[in-house]
Amino acid sequence: MTREPGPADTGGHVPVMLERVVSVLAPALEAPGAVVVDATLGLGGHSATLLDRFSDLRLVGFDRDPQALALAARRLAAYQQRTTFVHAVYDQIGDVLGDLGHERVQGVLFDLGVSSLQLDEAGRGFAYSQDAPLDMRMDQSQGITAADVVNGYAAADLARVLRTYGEERFARRIADAVVRERARDPFTGTARLAELVRASIPAATRRTGGHPAKRTFQALRMEVNGELAALERALPAAVGALAVGGRIVVLSYHSLEDRAVKRVLVRGATSTAPPDLPVEPPGTAPVLRLLTRGAEVPSAEEVAANPRAAAAKMRAAQRLRDAA
Repeated sequence: MTREPGPADTGGHVPVMLERVVSVLAPALEAPGAVVVDATLGLGGHSATLLDRFSDLRLVGFDRDPQALALAARRLAAYQQRTTFVHAVYDQIGDVLGDLGHERVQGVLFDLGVSSLQLDEAGRGFAYSQDAPLDMRMDQSQGITAADVVNGYAAADLARVLRTYGEERFARRIADAVVRERARDPFTGTARLAELVRASIPAATRRTGGHPAKRTFQALRMEVNGELAALERALPAAVGALAVGGRIVVLSYHSLEDRAVKRVLVRGATSTAPPDLPVEPPGTAPVLRLLTRGAEVPSAEEVAANPRAAAAKMRAAQRLRDAA
């Protein structure tokens, strides 16, 4: 049985923790003329639902991937009078909002990591399950490729990337194997790299934990796109853009991302006054109130229906006051 697509339909993409994200943002987005920033627009699944639920809401959607922006604009065409799409990395959020005349916004959403569009399009090189050029750039118009990293980094630097961003126990073994093999023939495709990683990891380890190349491909993607550095710049800027009462929601899929999010939100929710003072001095009260106890995770039912949600962790906070 077929049906007409609804506002949250995004092809085969299923937005992660959709109803929970909407319910957390809702109290801030009900205000007349509210503005929400989707800092990682992707295929527009979360944004479509927000625009449908809040009839006066305006959306500013960021994405570094021009293809994603074009597809999202098409899917959100019914809301074109209330949407602005920006081709930019989310660490530019402060400057872009200033240029658009939005001094403060009521909501900010980050859904981090690689998008379904990028994973499912074999030619982008994000997936280890299909042979494709070693690219992995979210914006294919600029920057280094995964091939540049694999063929150009020294063994020690490549091992550092795999260990830091992939939390790969066998980082040095893989890096040394890559350096030996690229001297014979530089890497150009994903299949050869995935097979080399598999062969570099002990057989006993390969029996559990999914595909052996998963961590290596994740690490290369994060290095190519500078994801962690951009996030560490973007989070304080996003908090700074929130109006009093505004809310920020972040979905992360990697322990390093989650730690960065936790650090910024917890710091904002902590008084800067010296301990043991009987009265809170002006300007030292917390700027944020945490809206989640630790990191929330998807339900077992959601993970069963959408396995890509399994690694998701959600943190959220509300702005309590202007900074001093």
